[in-house]
Amino acid sequence: MANTILHKAETRGHANHGWLDSHHTFSFANYYNPERMGFGTLRVLNDDRVDPGRGFGNHPHDNMEIISIPLSGDLEHKDSMGNVAVIKSGDIQVMSAGTGITHSEYNKNTDRVCKFLQIWVIPNQRNVKPRYDQITLDTEELHNKLQQIVSPYQDDEGVWIHQNAWFHLGNFDKDIEVQYQVKLAGNGVYVFVINGQFTIENINLNTRDGLGITEATGFTIKSGSQDSEILLMEVPMKF
Repeated sequence: MANTILHKAETRGHANHGWLDSHHTFSFANYYNPERMGFGTLRVLNDDRVDPGRGFGNHPHDNMEIISIPLSGDLEHKDSMGNVAVIKSGDIQVMSAGTGITHSEYNKNTDRVCKFLQIWVIPNQRNVKPRYDQITLDTEELHNKLQQIVSPYQDDEGVWIHQNAWFHLGNFDKDIEVQYQVKLAGNGVYVFVINGQFTIENINLNTRDGLGITEATGFTIKSGSQDSEILLMEVPMKF
């Protein structure tokens, strides 16, 4: 029998900095909740809204796998490795901070907001050489099925990170059922509803709700509304 922990959207931490409106599923910056320190090696899940022309100035990271998933708008990235790129909805960005990296992220547009998910995963190797990568998804691959967007393997679908973690995205019509099989015994899966409604393990989930699932080998996902979008993050529970 699977164990579950439900995080309703309205229970998340919230910080409004004016130019940045951010909701924190787990403890981050000034939001601290001892019961929300992460889910296994999933340490940060921030739901960010950035005003036109604003963004995060140059700042450092180390020993963290950082995944960005744009939901709308265009986010311009610059880093100390010389990478300059713009990511938009349909793109997936990953940085392995490793021994240390500095970067900035700005809303490239002056006329509309940018929304994206910022996710941190604790790596299984410390002090690796920093790296950056991004891909553009084929949106047809997301329709009524789960498309792998992150894995531990360089030659697999999506981007890769230094952790035994697998992420999947899917966009579903109403009343579609799919099965998810856990890739590695002992891993947990954190489900985040980007939009719409889903039912998992007899639990009804709505937009921006999160559900942690452990002690499961697999589970059924059923969409409850048209254009329902979901993100699954399978991660090791021990680190």
